Amino acid sequence: MTTTTTVATTTKYAKDQGAGFRNDIRRVAIIGAGGTIGKPIAQELLKTGNHTVTALTRAGSQNTLPEGIETVQVDYDDEAGLLSALKGQDALIITLPMNAAPDTQLKIIQAAAKAGIKYMIPNVWGCDFTNDSLMNSGLGTERHYAAFKEIEKTGVLSWVALVCGFWYEHSVGLGRATFGLDFVEKKMVLFDDGETKINVSTLAQCGRAVAKLLSLKVLPEDENDRSVTLSRWLNKPVFISSFRVTQKDMFESWKRIAGEKDEDWTIVYESSSERHKKGLEQMKNGDHSGFVQALYSRVFFPNGDGDYESKYGLVNELLDLPQEDLDEQTRNAKELMDRGYNYMTKRN
Repeated sequence: MTTTTTVATTTKYAKDQGAGFRNDIRRVAIIGAGGTIGKPIAQELLKTGNHTVTALTRAGSQNTLPEGIETVQVDYDDEAGLLSALKGQDALIITLPMNAAPDTQLKIIQAAAKAGIKYMIPNVWGCDFTNDSLMNSGLGTERHYAAFKEIEKTGVLSWVALVCGFWYEHSVGLGRATFGLDFVEKKMVLFDDGETKINVSTLAQCGRAVAKLLSLKVLPEDENDRSVTLSRWLNKPVFISSFRVTQKDMFESWKRIAGEKDEDWTIVYESSSERHKKGLEQMKNGDHSGFVQALYSRVFFPNGDGDYESKYGLVNELLDLPQEDLDEQTRNAKELMDRGYNYMTKRN
């Protein structure tokens, strides 16, 4: 994937910027601040004490927002309303559901540029979008490229996008279609040999990463400033991860925290490529549950596509992200499931 450089990054140092340039990000707007990834991001931003966080919400939204967040109701089809809501913001974070209209994000990008926002984290979360083969595997994720191009085309905005893998505790509870754990039938479906390593992240780790990024200085002050700045990642991916694990690692973790043994489960093996094909066929036939199976199966292909850590390394240390414990996060996933969070009884 190739990108261009926007006006905002043509000068390297803060001392060379024009009058009115501020070398930090204070006001952050979030679309989807009550959602799966939006809420932990908002919570972590508020914890820093460095930001005023504003949630852009649609009329009638039932999502519960973190305490301390400001709210503005918007209609994504009302450009004037969007401009008013975005005016004065330094950065915009977009988290939209997968079923959002394809042009929604583009409308928001255009409004953000007209409002004078400089930095954006678009609705691109999870898989390695720099991997063209992975992105062009029939899942519609190639639309991410359209978002990047639209942002850069404005000549005003710069983007930062998190490559974090699947959200671990969220995915565990989705059942067989994701990590192969079928909690209804007590069946573990191992893709290929079950030993393909992929990167995954917790929602909290993603929230911390975004908060750390937006708390950095935007540019080095001058040529002697060696501090880590946001400019390092403008119009570039940010690779983070909580764990580099296999299905077998996840299964062993589940058994440890649940007090279960192999004999409590039936273990079967399926081809990741066949699961991917089946998921795509379901999508063609109007069964949208096939998307989840196709997406996860594709990342588990034993060609290394899901293991971006080995290819590019991670920025966890640069962002001072904590090391997490797999069993603790699996326990968190189980507690969420026990409360009914995101558990899908429909199995694929």
